[in-house]
Amino acid sequence: MVKHFISNKDKSVRMFKSDVIEFLSKTHWTMPIIAFVPIITFLLFNSHLTLLLTLLFIVAGLFFWSFIEYVLHRFVFHYEPKTDLGKRFHWLFHGVHHDYPNDSFRLVMPPGISLILGSMFFALFYLVLGKNNCYSFASGFFSGYLVYDISHYAMHHFAFKNKFMIQLKKHHMKHHFQEPERGFGVSSPLWDYIFDTLFQSKKKEF
Repeated sequence: MVKHFISNKDKSVRMFKSDVIEFLSKTHWTMPIIAFVPIITFLLFNSHLTLLLTLLFIVAGLFFWSFIEYVLHRFVFHYEPKTDLGKRFHWLFHGVHHDYPNDSFRLVMPPGISLILGSMFFALFYLVLGKNNCYSFASGFFSGYLVYDISHYAMHHFAFKNKFMIQLKKHHMKHHFQEPERGFGVSSPLWDYIFDTLFQSKKKEF
């Protein structure tokens, strides 16, 4: 089912024999913007809290996303299955990105998956925070996800001049090429500091 090679036609690793499944598995970097900007706009438009409370919940949502990003990357994306089926699934889900880190069609999450996961998180926010509060919180959470997905693509394909983005890119490149079991924060190294998963090597930076 899985083929480990780069196609000369589209410069992307082919993962499936089926052309239909292969097409659906690829995601252009603009797709998260197309999918989530309308959702975020809708959530903010329907948030009827005061401006101060809206801002507080947005910041809280952003902060919570940064934690979820770290947890997913460390404990889900880098979980090492024992079975052959588990290993194959893991490669399809995240291993392919480490084998082919510059494959431009495997850098952002397919909207079919992100929208399902997003719906699950929104349902959780609704149950915990209630309708009036969850809209603002969810808008911050999904904005954090959007920043993560787009900045992740940019780190692999853009040359930055901003010092913060340069350091963030170095942080992520170390995760790819030096210590893949450390440096799990992508949009922020905050939780790597908190949970002591910063890099230990003194090798040349990328």
